[in-house]
Amino acid sequence: LELSSSFHPARLRELLREPLFTYANVPYRIRPFEALLKDPKNTVDYDEDSAARIEQRVAQIGSDGKLILDAEGNVYQVNLLEKLLVPLLAKLGNLVVDGGIWMNTQRPEWNDANNALVGQGLSMVTLYYMRRYVRFLQQLLEQESGTFALSGEVGDWLADTAAALSRVRGELGGAPLEASQTYELLGELGAAACRHRKAIYESESFSGTVEQPLAAVNGMLDDALAAIDHSIGNNVRDDGMYHAYNTLHVRDEILDTGTLYTMLEGQVAALSAGAISADEAVSVLDALFASNVYRDDQKSFMLYPDRELPGFLAKNRIPEDEVAQIPLLRSMLEANDSSIVLQDGDGHYRFNANFANVGDLHEQLDALSATYGESVDAARRPLHALFERVFNHQDFTGRSGTMFGFEGLGCIYWHMVSKLLLAIEENFFAAIDNGADEAALQRLGELYYRVRGGIGFNKTPAEYGAFPTDPYSHTPKHSGARQPGMTGQVKEEVLTRFGELGIRVDDGIVRIRPALLRAREFINEPREFCYLDVDGNWQNMTVPAGGLAFTWCQVPVVYTLGNSDSPSLTITGEDGVRTSDQLALSAEDSAALFGRTGTIRALHVTINRDDLFAD
Repeated sequence: LELSSSFHPARLRELLREPLFTYANVPYRIRPFEALLKDPKNTVDYDEDSAARIEQRVAQIGSDGKLILDAEGNVYQVNLLEKLLVPLLAKLGNLVVDGGIWMNTQRPEWNDANNALVGQGLSMVTLYYMRRYVRFLQQLLEQESGTFALSGEVGDWLADTAAALSRVRGELGGAPLEASQTYELLGELGAAACRHRKAIYESESFSGTVEQPLAAVNGMLDDALAAIDHSIGNNVRDDGMYHAYNTLHVRDEILDTGTLYTMLEGQVAALSAGAISADEAVSVLDALFASNVYRDDQKSFMLYPDRELPGFLAKNRIPEDEVAQIPLLRSMLEANDSSIVLQDGDGHYRFNANFANVGDLHEQLDALSATYGESVDAARRPLHALFERVFNHQDFTGRSGTMFGFEGLGCIYWHMVSKLLLAIEENFFAAIDNGADEAALQRLGELYYRVRGGIGFNKTPAEYGAFPTDPYSHTPKHSGARQPGMTGQVKEEVLTRFGELGIRVDDGIVRIRPALLRAREFINEPREFCYLDVDGNWQNMTVPAGGLAFTWCQVPVVYTLGNSDSPSLTITGEDGVRTSDQLALSAEDSAALFGRTGTIRALHVTINRDDLFAD
């Protein structure tokens, strides 16, 4: 969305009111909000009858049968604004202010090694990216006015969500909300989402569109941003970094939240959110380099701190004094009844090894009621608490805390390192745009290249454990790079490289600002440059000493370090050669470049050495 808006600023706005978008008719049903509170790990049902109806429609009309249809049997279509609002409303329906987005039905948005958090997890990572999304929507709607057609059910959902957020707006901006307030807000937001789902599930369609004032959308976005920024401000760790995931426990209409260990993805998401200043970004990065997430041997970052795991026999141990405090356990041990707790040959007390979770404990307690009577009821709550203290399932993340390699302990995941690199670059250019002081800008650039220096191509094969120019998924602690393939790292490397070269696009205009480029990249003597032009033909050109060349949109771009105080841009096109002292293309020339029309054949840019980042 951001790239589309940058390259073609009018395109998304033109679609905001156009009913060209559809909904998939997915036969899964998220349970009512009350059921989510009761069992947040068991929240989705498959609707066999709905699935059968969908298959019938597919047989009759083809793949459109898998979409939501209107009352006349036609594909139900809505505008882009509605399609952009719905995923935001869905996440706001799971908002725990100060904690994150409740992952009762969702999986972690990037790292599936944390998937055991589903149910009790709160994702601040999602919240950080929501912040960026909300700001994007606000900017997209800045030039709009009047009303928008939204499905009636979506309009109701929007109004209910806006009302809930508005009620707490005055409480935001400072200390965390009281636990009861957090619960009340989650209840309102969750109930609003539940009502929306119920209406759509029952009819498998929408009632039609209703005109909604843009002010209602903008008001909701303003209040959502306030709740998000409040939560971000209250998730700064004592070490200066940011929480990635928190944990949630619902009891007696109060939400208890806990925190987890440092995670790299939390820092990347916080840096990507657009919520912190250049100085704050520098502080986060300095703290990251000083943290136990940093691996000095690879000059890079693990996903989370490495740690020693307890041995098998060190697990499931109950302190003797805690056993003594529960009369039921004393009675059962005296009767040699080990159905709840046993004492092993070394004298250690342990829970029954057949218990997979606390639910199994309660089932066993139910079975014991006839034998031990009222003492079972008296023991139920303290046994539940003891079981959770011993196993700490609440903080169990999944293989990220129990395995090695494959996003596990001690593991560098190169995609996330490159996401960090991109986030720093974005902060660097945001600092320029916002007029940050030179010291912060310099430090951000230095930190960028320090992170860049840990990535594979800077290393020898011995250091990297593989060919350094090949993309690899991860580097475990016990070996070199593993799992080759076109990982997500490749995408970030393309984006960051063009950022280094200074190619920036905003409002449909190409601007050349190589503020992050280093002079060492310019060649010392002339060299031949071979490239594939827009016509699909291989071409050669000579790049002079003090030059640098690359292609963008299949057009050669040649930088030359000059001695003049005034930079210049020379455009070679079908209509001749034009030179300007502005390092920017017109909207017309930019569009021709994007479209690879062939009207622009080359760009030559003279750059002052002082405008580069460093030698």
